[in-house]
Amino acid sequence: MSANPQWDISRALRVARLFHLVCGVRDACVTPFLTLYLRQLGLAAPWVGILMGTKHLIAAFWAPFCAFLARSHQKRRVLMTASLLGSAGASLFMVLVPPLDRDPGHRRCDGSHSLTAEGPPPGVALTVTVTLASEPASNSPAGVLSLPGAKSSGVAGTRGFGEGPGESGQEPFSYTPGSSVGSTQGTRNRSGVLLHPDTPGVTGSPREGAFRVVSPPLPLSAGGTALASPANQSAAEGDGRALGLSLEGLQWTFILSLGSVVLWELLTSPLEQVADDSLYEYLDFVDATDRYRSLWVWRLLGTSVGVCGIAALVGPLDCFLATSGPRGVVHFYGYSLVSALALLVSIAFPVPVCRRQEPSYRTVKALSLVVGDPHLTVLALTIFLTGGATSAVQNFLFWQMKDHGSSELTMGFSVALGLLGEIMLHPFKAPLLRKLSRVGTLGLGLGCLAGQLLYYSFLWSWWSVLPAQILSALSHGALWWAVSTSIEHLATPGTERPLSAVFRGHVCGSGASLGSFVGGFVVTRFSLPVLYQACCVLLLLWLALFLSIQPRLPQERKINYSKLLAVEASDTSDSEQGTERDWLVKAMREEHSDWRG
Repeated sequence: MSANPQWDISRALRVARLFHLVCGVRDACVTPFLTLYLRQLGLAAPWVGILMGTKHLIAAFWAPFCAFLARSHQKRRVLMTASLLGSAGASLFMVLVPPLDRDPGHRRCDGSHSLTAEGPPPGVALTVTVTLASEPASNSPAGVLSLPGAKSSGVAGTRGFGEGPGESGQEPFSYTPGSSVGSTQGTRNRSGVLLHPDTPGVTGSPREGAFRVVSPPLPLSAGGTALASPANQSAAEGDGRALGLSLEGLQWTFILSLGSVVLWELLTSPLEQVADDSLYEYLDFVDATDRYRSLWVWRLLGTSVGVCGIAALVGPLDCFLATSGPRGVVHFYGYSLVSALALLVSIAFPVPVCRRQEPSYRTVKALSLVVGDPHLTVLALTIFLTGGATSAVQNFLFWQMKDHGSSELTMGFSVALGLLGEIMLHPFKAPLLRKLSRVGTLGLGLGCLAGQLLYYSFLWSWWSVLPAQILSALSHGALWWAVSTSIEHLATPGTERPLSAVFRGHVCGSGASLGSFVGGFVVTRFSLPVLYQACCVLLLLWLALFLSIQPRLPQERKINYSKLLAVEASDTSDSEQGTERDWLVKAMREEHSDWRG
């Protein structure tokens, strides 16, 4: 077989390893930092949640459909080429989306060509003074925020609740930047600190996102001067027009971001599944599928290298590429360049010319198995909840790290730390599953994920996230080892790969989509720590229920090897009642008829 160039297994595996490595670097350029870039565009947590939820939903259902079409019409190489070219171009549309704050004056490049922000460093409280005067002053207009030691960047600060004379215990109210405030007798100054709106209690910097000003309420009239004076009415009308323009800008930024993300995901999501199906089928022709199982390591290595490499390049290159708009455009340029490299590698990627006749309803059979088998049903619910909780970490953890003053290089290192830990733990996969069983390993993964979420809700510094990332080896790696092993034991012949695709795509993707939709609104309504704590409690409750119902589930059916050999040896007749009662023999008979047809 190896003499035939079509079945050069060693060459095929070398190309496949390189392709997985390059694709890992490609995905790492943008995917971990996408929500951070959307935040820098000016989008709040609910809008980011909607965008990420839509992205996960498209990946969950569009990728399997495209893989089915490519296999049916033998157009896998065409689809891979179109996906790489199209996603490289579509990612650049994100660079064209205008941010809400188009004034880049708060950014400057120092002598080392790295971007820095003017003003105090993150984590340092910045005093904001609100001056309220009885009549217009030449030096300081009423209601204008004065940021000592920092240039105005068009972004208002968030002031902590301060107490003026005689105002102790009063509730704050929201103050829109740029609005005029009615006067009181005399002049009063109030000071506070900058706080990020989505992470209460975390001190932010004046360059990050849109903030709100919170101030003690003022009376409707003070000293006989009404707030509804003609001067203030005209000022309010001007502020209303400014607010309308701001809302219109937000609407356009969100719509353009949504269109770019949808187009990009439609083009990029089919690549991984189509490439995996092609390689598996190629190796299956020569009975070498056992060598397919080790290729995932190369994608994780590529992701680890890519996420640190692109983070190290963002600072220096943004000075040359990001003359206007938010930071982070280097991520998309890097993604396009690596996509071009992946396109060159894909030319030699192994795609079988001929294919075996396979039934087209494998996915339907896999879904029916999930519904009909209680073990698989419970497993699917577990993965659904896990996907939702994981999306909370992926969407907003970098927001929290940024508020604590973390650099993108530290963020990238935190991702690489979890991936490398998963690779190093893999040699212990078999002993772990043997000691704890599949149920115990799955419970260990859920418990570690819940512990991670609880830890994230109490982060106190930019480096404090790093110890928890080591647990990703168990919360992600060990959990999916248990899932994969359970699928191998519970799947009927011919449904193992479709069943695995259903769990990783449909079930986990749907959970991540729902978690993103809900998580954004929870962050805005409550806070990011509350979201993490709620996900932790939900996982712990499900873990307790999962362990309690395991003894009550029906026992897994054992394989009847003697009857299986009998079916393989001859075409068993339907009159053999003993064989008819064995579920595996029935499945093998269906599979045997499929191959003959």
